[in-house]
Amino acid sequence: MAKPDLIIFDCDGVLIDSEVLSCRCLSEVLARYDINLGVDQAQDLFLGRSVTAVREHYEALGRSIPAQFPAELRTSVRAAFHSSLCPIDGVNSVLQDLQIPHCVASSSEVDRVSFSLSLTGLAPHFGARLLYTSQMVERGKPAPDLFLYAAERMQVDPHRTLVIEDSVSGVKAGKSAGMTVWGFVGGSHYQSRDGNAILREAGADRVFGRMADFWRTDRQGD
Repeated sequence: MAKPDLIIFDCDGVLIDSEVLSCRCLSEVLARYDINLGVDQAQDLFLGRSVTAVREHYEALGRSIPAQFPAELRTSVRAAFHSSLCPIDGVNSVLQDLQIPHCVASSSEVDRVSFSLSLTGLAPHFGARLLYTSQMVERGKPAPDLFLYAAERMQVDPHRTLVIEDSVSGVKAGKSAGMTVWGFVGGSHYQSRDGNAILREAGADRVFGRMADFWRTDRQGD
């Protein structure tokens, strides 16, 4: 596509390097309920998914998730983020130079995304009206609902929209919405995984590994 009319950024793994931290917290909290989930397994199963998706997954397996699970996970993630969260290298420069309307569409809760963007200094690039989460729609990723909702609120045709995603579920959601999707594999969770192959297989139109190469469409990956 030519320059899009809207760019939708996922948050975790695209704007902030949070996926390993989040998956580690998920693994630790589930262990309290005698559910064994390794960090690598958490990435495979729940990367880009909501807390609701985690609960539904285990309930389908006959495992009950206590009501306090979301609150305990939220507390654990916030502590980990406060001590270790960093923005994705180079993303601040991309956002500063961006002349195209843009917003965030994340599977995480509004409070968590707002906290993350504030903590990493990226909040000034997005106002409250430019932040959309799975709490606002009936179905989370990989359903297209969130991206379609964001495009509608931004008053842009989905076919003129570019999505930046790091997860299989996010790529599938963007493609199902009729949008162009670029996969980003520069987060630490892809250091030992072939992100290019993973996101290409999911349907990404392009995969790149450095924010410095954001507009270099001749560079299809690392």
